[in-house]
Amino acid sequence: MIIRSISSSKLKKLIFPLSLSAYTHKNPIPNSSPPILENVYTQNPAKTLVPPFLFSFRNYSTPIKIQSLPVSRDGNFEESISDVVCPGCGVKMQDSDQKQPGYFIKPCVKPPNYKTPINKNPVADEPEISFSLKRGLLNEDVEHENQENVEKPGQKGEKPVVCARCHSLRHYGKVKDPSVENLLPDFDFDHTVGRRLMSSSGARAVVLMVVDASDFDGSFPRKVAQLVSRTIEENSRAWKEGKSGNVPRMVLVVTKIDLLPSSLSPTRLEHWVRTRAREGGAIKLTSVHMVSAVRDWGVKNLIDDVVGLAGPRGHIWAVGAQNAGKSTLINAIGKCSGGNLSHLTEAPVPGTTLGILRVEGVLPRNAKLFDTPGLLHPHQISTRLTRDEQKLVHISKELKPRTYRIKVGHSVHIGGLMRLDVEELSVDSVYVTVWASPLIPLHMGRTENVSTMLEEHFGRQLQPPIGEGRSEELGKWLKKEFHVNGNMWDSSSVDIAASGLGWFAIGLKGDAKLGVWTYDGVDVIVRNALLPNRSYDFEVAGFTVSKIVSTADRSSNKQRRDEKKRKLSDSTAEKPAKPSSVNVASTTC
Repeated sequence: MIIRSISSSKLKKLIFPLSLSAYTHKNPIPNSSPPILENVYTQNPAKTLVPPFLFSFRNYSTPIKIQSLPVSRDGNFEESISDVVCPGCGVKMQDSDQKQPGYFIKPCVKPPNYKTPINKNPVADEPEISFSLKRGLLNEDVEHENQENVEKPGQKGEKPVVCARCHSLRHYGKVKDPSVENLLPDFDFDHTVGRRLMSSSGARAVVLMVVDASDFDGSFPRKVAQLVSRTIEENSRAWKEGKSGNVPRMVLVVTKIDLLPSSLSPTRLEHWVRTRAREGGAIKLTSVHMVSAVRDWGVKNLIDDVVGLAGPRGHIWAVGAQNAGKSTLINAIGKCSGGNLSHLTEAPVPGTTLGILRVEGVLPRNAKLFDTPGLLHPHQISTRLTRDEQKLVHISKELKPRTYRIKVGHSVHIGGLMRLDVEELSVDSVYVTVWASPLIPLHMGRTENVSTMLEEHFGRQLQPPIGEGRSEELGKWLKKEFHVNGNMWDSSSVDIAASGLGWFAIGLKGDAKLGVWTYDGVDVIVRNALLPNRSYDFEVAGFTVSKIVSTADRSSNKQRRDEKKRKLSDSTAEKPAKPSSVNVASTTC
């Protein structure tokens, strides 16, 4: 009755102080209008009740703006924000919006004895109570076994809480919500890491340039190598003049050497790596290491070298292209050094690490190790592929050669991503060895039939790309000409490599003019042969034997049979039906 007798203006003033009791405002309220309460989420709605009439006062003149959460890729370089960063990928964690990067669910608290095993052995049927049970021996043994099986709270370290994206990558090998990836800003290496490396003061810096052995030129960070080399020259000159000059150390780490054939000489590999790195801009290399994080090859020597270069309080930066193996290498360093084990997320997915991750306790003393997001190299063809197509291109086992002996006028396809045409030769034939993922089918045939291959087999027998019309989405199909020469038949002399895919190794004794076709923007280079060996058994013309080709053949054969049956049924239906003759004599009574 009191509310009905009061006017709306007086009722508004009366209710306004009551609405302030449910919320505490640190800043003064600029407007005299009551606050807008859209949705109130409480942990215990039965105890915290808001009067329903408070929702009726809303200012409809000003629309509500939903602000997105601030997203950064600076990670936890600063110690003050280490508690809000995902330990798997470095993104800032939040639990308010699952459509934003860094979303996580806090696990429930479990008792320390939740892993206690349950005794499921059946009780033996005994006619009477045994003497051991009367003496209490059996009871003591059972209690002793239970005490051993109970896991102590501090016996095993708890697994860190990671974001939903890292959880999906670790357990399912894929990103949970690909649309969230578009909300992340581009990683600015010059702003986040470059300016710290170029600083003439601060902790001593050691740059680990991580490069994939199976895609050296495609994963080699040229801009980083040039930046660090230029910084070394400038700071060295300043240091000689008596000024403060923090000269960074640059260490080249070639990972995944277990993917290369075991017959490759380590001395030849190191000489080849130093030559390619010098041509890529790394003219001030301190050392070169060949490692395999999966098999722990060369990891101990790398740790000893890095610890000596960094000193007691140095900063070590792991830099490299996407999916080059930085996080896997850091996890192997933590395992081999005997320090704190790191929990960086490892997955064969480009761009696993999203922000700078400070890994402490892995190296001795106060040295800090930083994992950085992978650098995006648009010239790699793998960056244009879908997840299913990347699985075909990804190399996970030791490379095996596939060799052809072909003449002028023939072509070799690596799936639907690259083609080599032999246009001119000073000799009768040439040896072409393909080094790529064994899951990618190959084809060798006449060059005059390549248009048919493009129309009928791209996306079917020749994958990737997967699906009809997918090749048009990858870009324009362009040609590059190369003039190569060699001086021996027994081994390959020249490589023609496509970034993110693989390479053709050419073996000949003479000169050749070759045409290489791939998509626009993909980096194709000529270099000295990395792997001179070729296969003892040569491939034959046509498609290579693979699951992709056989599946595509079955599908095309089934389509032809269905088309043949359809034409046959249509022709049968078009024929006129013959009139049926009736025997009048037999039908009369």
